[in-house]
Amino acid sequence: MTPASTVLALSGGVGGAKLALGLERVLPAGELAVLVNTGDDFTHLGLRICPDLDTLLYTLGGVVHTGQGWGRADESFGFMEELRRQGGPDWFLLGDRDLVLHVERTRRLAAGERLTVLMAEFAQRFGVRSRLLPMSDTPVATLLDTEAGELEFQHYFVRLRCTPQVRALRFAGAAQARPTDELLNVLHSKALQAVILCPSNPYLSIDPILAVPGMRAALRASGVPIIAVSPLIGGRAVKGPTAKIMQELGIEASPASIASHYAGLIDGLVLDHADAAHAEALAMPVLCTDTLMSTLADRERVAAAALELATALSRSRARSRA
Repeated sequence: MTPASTVLALSGGVGGAKLALGLERVLPAGELAVLVNTGDDFTHLGLRICPDLDTLLYTLGGVVHTGQGWGRADESFGFMEELRRQGGPDWFLLGDRDLVLHVERTRRLAAGERLTVLMAEFAQRFGVRSRLLPMSDTPVATLLDTEAGELEFQHYFVRLRCTPQVRALRFAGAAQARPTDELLNVLHSKALQAVILCPSNPYLSIDPILAVPGMRAALRASGVPIIAVSPLIGGRAVKGPTAKIMQELGIEASPASIASHYAGLIDGLVLDHADAAHAEALAMPVLCTDTLMSTLADRERVAAAALELATALSRSRARSRA
């Protein structure tokens, strides 16, 4: 990418944060912006909790618990121990340091401040070089229609460990949400070089972002290559219920399904070598690499592959216009 360029990544939590970290490490400082899913956000014990945003904050801030991929490495749990002793709901783990962030966020949101502004300040205090952008300042809730009834995302994902069969999804509040001015400034900038869809769950993490009215159109109107990194390796998800949900919704867990899901939005797809045989059947440019991100070097490799494909498409477009 050229100096002073910008790359925008769309991300959910743990899986997306891995690629976001890789992108931050291979790009010059300050050239990454991450548009983060807030459909997972919910109010618990009176506190506004933003799991995906906080996972990105802790990951890019260098304090994440690397074994988990979420939460802080320097955490203690005195609050949870006392909550259990008092018979409170203990199914959602809240660390003592983590709790401070939730309390401060809740206080300031109640005072009328915008989530985007709060996250920018938190990121600065954690030493994050990249811009963290909530998908909207208006609350949106991912709701799943399951065999156990309609469930908020965290109840499905954490409390019930993704066990209930999923029949459909909806994003409550999405119709009232709008892209923020900060995001639109990124998308309208001449410095923007690429948009990367991280290998987050397409249905639970990326779709809530795309459900915000005007979001798809704004992404396409940016005019830059939009690249997705497949969340599947050999028909399986590395982490989370992507393949399970696809099966329950009657969708084949394959690169073709991922390409179809993002049809009309993406220009290219990064696949794992295990799925290379599918590349020729896809009606878009494909780049294959090892997409399993176990180490920092892995994250950097996948990030470099996504940027390589974006750069190749940009050059192809330039030649076509010449």
